[in-house]
Parts: sequence; structure tokens; C-alpha cells
Amino acid sequence: MSEVKVNKISPRTACGTVTLGDSGDTFTIPSGATITNAGTASGFGATGETSWDTTVKTTGTFTATAGVGYFLNTTGGIITVNLAAGTAGDSVALADYAGTWQTNNVTVTPNGSEKIGGVAAGVTLSTEGQAVTFVYIDGTQGWVNVLDSTSNVRGNAYMTATVSGACNTLATAPDCANTKIATFLGPGTFCVSAAAVCAANNLVSYMVVAGGGGSASAGGGGGGAGGFREYESPVTPYTSSPLDGNPGGTAITVSAAPYAITVGGGGAGGTPYPGAYAGANGDNSVFSSITSAGGGAGAQSYSSPSPNFPGGKNIGSAGGSGGGGGYACTGNPSPSSTANPLTQGGAGDTPPTTPDQGFPGGAGQTGWYGNHGAGGGATAVGGTASGPSPGPGGAGGNGGAGATTSISASPTAYAGGGGGPAYPGATGGTGGLGGGGAGTSTDGVSGGVGGVNTGGGGGGVRGTVGANGGSGIVIIRYKFQ
Repeated sequence: MSEVKVNKISPRTACGTVTLGDSGDTFTIPSGATITNAGTASGFGATGETSWDTTVKTTGTFTATAGVGYFLNTTGGIITVNLAAGTAGDSVALADYAGTWQTNNVTVTPNGSEKIGGVAAGVTLSTEGQAVTFVYIDGTQGWVNVLDSTSNVRGNAYMTATVSGACNTLATAPDCANTKIATFLGPGTFCVSAAAVCAANNLVSYMVVAGGGGSASAGGGGGGAGGFREYESPVTPYTSSPLDGNPGGTAITVSAAPYAITVGGGGAGGTPYPGAYAGANGDNSVFSSITSAGGGAGAQSYSSPSPNFPGGKNIGSAGGSGGGGGYACTGNPSPSSTANPLTQGGAGDTPPTTPDQGFPGGAGQTGWYGNHGAGGGATAVGGTASGPSPGPGGAGGNGGAGATTSISASPTAYAGGGGGPAYPGATGGTGGLGGGGAGTSTDGVSGGVGGVNTGGGGGGVRGTVGANGGSGIVIIRYKFQ
């Protein structure tokens, strides 16, 4: 074996060509040896191979060099790539550097009358995370895309989550294909399996509605609606209610963790003597740090000096929205009044939140044939009783209106107050928009129960068991792609 050691090989003539060996010869580069290219290399490797230029291209226009791949950052604007005249085997590769081609596109223009994919025209690359490789074949097809990736592998660009619990669902929002809606009709878990690398995509929209209060028995106030709380995230837009807490409310940014969901049940209606005349408050609903308070119970009536109606219990209970007040029968005909402290509705927004989660209940009457107050709703005070005293006549208060939101993709009302009942011959109050039960004026006929999974208050009744409040609901909306 012969060995030649030299420091430089140069052609015989200036700018000539040096040929190593003859056709069929093999040159071996031993392990550990390094060949450094300080100029332009061509003809190495397989046809169509590219070497990547790691200097990122930004806005503007440039001409691509054959055999080179480019990272294109369109964060600041569009980019135009001009292809040089093609020779069979030339290649050019392009990749979306920042995942922004769907916003600011890339235009690829062939040289002169050359073609891209058989058509003498430029192409637009507009897919997020796209990467393409063009190889020049011939004059018929020109530059052909031989490798196209749209997988956009960038870690967790968006969050992923699952739900558990009976009757709870997770579905793509019909009004926005990039949004998922998790709906909890009962207890369960919202499990975030992966948080988004972009913090803004971890800010979720939510609506948390508590259970509505139950109405009283034997002629008492309507139940207050469950507390209503909502927050609309900028990344999941929809038509929210007037109680949207953005801005000013409590934002929830999730992380990769399980979030226990509590859906409050409706409060039970009151029972006749010797039971509890007043209804029961609804139960709280909870998501993360958001707690919506159960609706206040409707109050019993007060009759003096009957031992069956002990004083003080004809005031509506406080809650997310307050329960309606009962009437105070003094034992003698007296002027009708809703200013008597014994007939007042319960306080709403208890405990207080920002924005308010509900409104007070309405007052009942003082008199011989009194009517009864209605439960408060998410957006309105419960109606006060009206009419002459002694009656009959007038009406029980109408339930306070709830809030309408499209967080579930279609406008839906929640958290309406229960209507107040009335003495026979008068008119029972209507239930508030959003699941509030109607009040009745007929002895032995139950008032309307609060709507299931609306947080509506139970409607007031005459001479029978009070109506139950409606169960609550929790809805979470987030961006998943």
C-alpha cells in the first residue's frame, strides 16, 4: 500500500478542476477524521437532500438556494420565497418557525415560467406548524413537494382534559370548533391531563350555579335561586350573561391537575305541622376557588298567637338569591303592608361576590288574607306580594329573573326565583326566567318545582308540602386546538 502526504492539492491551471481517482474508485474516510466545507458543496448525498440554514428568516422576500432548508418566522408579517432556476435533483425545504403561517402566510414563487406541481404559478403555505420539501424533477412538473408535515409538534400548545361522573359530558362546542365544553349535571372531576405551554390558553370560561331554595308549606314564600357566577375567557368567546365577571371577577387559570366539581342539590320544600314549615336552602356548587351559594329558603307565614307558627320564621332565608317572605296574619283585619319586618324577603348575594351572585327575595303582606313574596333571581329582586287586605285579591310576588348565557353554545337561562303563592281568589306569582317554579293560589295544589340543573327556586304553595328547588350545574369551556 502506497501513502502520499501533502498539505494542499491544486489544479495545474488557475481555477481548474481536480479529479480524485477514476470512475468506480472508492475513497474511505477513517473513523475520527473530519472534512470541513468552507465553500459550496454540491453533488454530495442523495438527490434532493437539504442542509438547514439556522439563521431564521423573517418578513420580506428572499431567493432560496438549492439544497438549503429555511426556518420562516411570520410573526411580524408575510414572507415571499422566490425559487431559483431549477436543476433536476435540486431541493428547497421550508418550515414554520413560530407556528404562525395560519395568520401570516408564506408565498412560494417559481422562477420565470417554471412550475410547482405541474402548474406555472406560486403557492401559498397557510397551515400552522407546516413544513414542506420541494424537489425539482423536470420541466413538466417542475418543483414537487415530496414531504409535507402539518403535525405542529410544539409541546402542549393547548390544554387537554377529561371529565368523570355520571351524566357529565365533554363535547366540542357546536358554535366554535376550537372549543370544548365540559358540562357537569352532578358531582365529578374535571381532570386537566396537560396544560398548554401558552398561559393564555389555560384561562378557562366557567359558569357555576348552585341549587335553588325550597318553598315553604302552608302558605309561605317562594324559594330563592341558587347563586350564579360566570367568567368568559378571551380565548373562548361566546355571548355571556350580564353577570360575566371578566373584567373584575375571579379568573381561573388551570394547571395539570384534577379539579373536583360539586353540583348543589335543590333545597327541600317545607312540610306541614308539626314539620318544618319553612323550606330548606339549596346546596352550594363548587369549581376550583369558585363557590356559588345555595338559594335561600322561602319563609313560612306568621300567625299570632298560634303556636304552630312561631315568630321570626316568616322572613326569607339569605343565600345566593334570597327566599321570599311569608305574610304576617295579625289576627284582625289590618291594612296591607310589605314594610313589616316580619314579612321581608331574605338577602341575596350571601356571602358577597364580585359581581353579585344573586338578588334578595320579595316581601309578603301583613293582613288578614295576605299573599306571599317571591324568591330572588340572578339578575332581579323577587317580587313583593300585592292586593287588598283583607282579601281575597291581588297576587303573590313574581320570581326574580335569572341570567341568560350562551356558554353551552345556545342561549339558556339559569337561576330564576320561585313565585310567591297567594290566598285563594288571588293569583299565584310566576316563576322567574331560568327555572323558577310558579306559585299557586289553590289549597292542596303544589307549587312548581325548580327546574332540574337550572338552580331555580321552588314555587310557593297553599296548604301542602312546599316545592323543592332545582339542582345546580357547572359548565367549563376551554380552547383545545
